[in-house]
Amino acid sequence: MIGLRWWNHIDEDGKSHWVFEPRKASPQDSKSVLEAESRIFWLGLVACPVLWVTLAFSALFSFRVKWRAVVIMGVVLQGANLYGYIRCNVGSRKNFTSMATSYLGKQFLRQGAGDHQTS
Repeated sequence: MIGLRWWNHIDEDGKSHWVFEPRKASPQDSKSVLEAESRIFWLGLVACPVLWVTLAFSALFSFRVKWRAVVIMGVVLQGANLYGYIRCNVGSRKNFTSMATSYLGKQFLRQGAGDHQTS
């Protein structure tokens, strides 16, 4: 929906690696994600763990022991989902920043090298 995904990859050595990535922009994909869709996605992603935490406190204070396991699993799973998408979003911004910095640095070096060659 907003172009973020994350998953777990296990290499040949049996080590677990988490991969967080944004969608790669392609020339065919000219339609950008609408801002309203993005807001709905993030609102739902943040609201669900808040709801599960509220239900956890409700189960704790009402002494409903059989529901504690359910709400604890809901908090853990929704929290992991929120964490994964936040890592994707932050990672995509870092990648964009490093890409822009790298591009500007190359342009600066090219201009500097071009000035020295003409002198």
